[in-house]
Amino acid sequence: MLNSKVKDELKSFISNNSNITVLTGAGVSAESGIPTFRGPEGYWTVGSENYQFQEISNFRMFQFQPKEVWKWFLFRRGVCNRAQPNSGHFALADLAKILQDRFTLITQNVDGLHLRAGNQLENTFQIHGNLNYMRCAAECCDKVYPVPNEIPFIERGENLEAKYWDLLVCPHCESITRPHVLLWDETYNEPYYRYESAMRAAFTTDLLIIVGTTGAANLPNQIAHVVFRQQGYIWDVNIERNHFSEIAERSNGLFVQAESGSALPEIAAALKSFIDN
Repeated sequence: MLNSKVKDELKSFISNNSNITVLTGAGVSAESGIPTFRGPEGYWTVGSENYQFQEISNFRMFQFQPKEVWKWFLFRRGVCNRAQPNSGHFALADLAKILQDRFTLITQNVDGLHLRAGNQLENTFQIHGNLNYMRCAAECCDKVYPVPNEIPFIERGENLEAKYWDLLVCPHCESITRPHVLLWDETYNEPYYRYESAMRAAFTTDLLIIVGTTGAANLPNQIAHVVFRQQGYIWDVNIERNHFSEIAERSNGLFVQAESGSALPEIAAALKSFIDN
């Protein structure tokens, strides 16, 4: 899939000690069987009403119906935890080992599959959070904790037994917790979503590889435009053209029409061969 021009460019990035950042979205996890929030699975039923993901994944909704929001995310957590990392996830973990401090992974995915594939938390910025964590909903506390192992995966429409709700409280102040994810009506910040870290990485990025995302969220767009203004190169790897494809081509970069599970292993193998030689 990678032609000689692409391989020559990869070789130049290695020889010039370039910083490479990879930005991933739902398309990478879709190859592991995880439906996207915006797809037909992105709804939740409360009584006789169906709520789309923008409505259920919303702090205002959490304030009025915290258990329904929790159940939605526990359902999603079950879907994600039953999935397995795919070849694209493992290729990015290999890239991190190859490039070391010249590599940053920024992901919109909340499934934790990048970490399960071997990426380290220090260079993996989970800008939308992680479903396997919860945090105190009280403003005076706001501490982050792993979701207790005892909390079961639930199916769509299934209720959670009362004994488990007692575990979804803050161990520090006993206030109700919330899923540790960026909700639709919230903004990015550094303590929870690594906003400043992601932007700093963008300013020092020589090559930005965007994989499996179309630019619907705010921070990924900011990152791409920073790299573009800094005259960095942008590659967009996706199964179809999108907003990022245009930015990539304007940056003298590339649009690679391919699934991440096939493109990323080739990119990682090419980079490794250049370093080994």
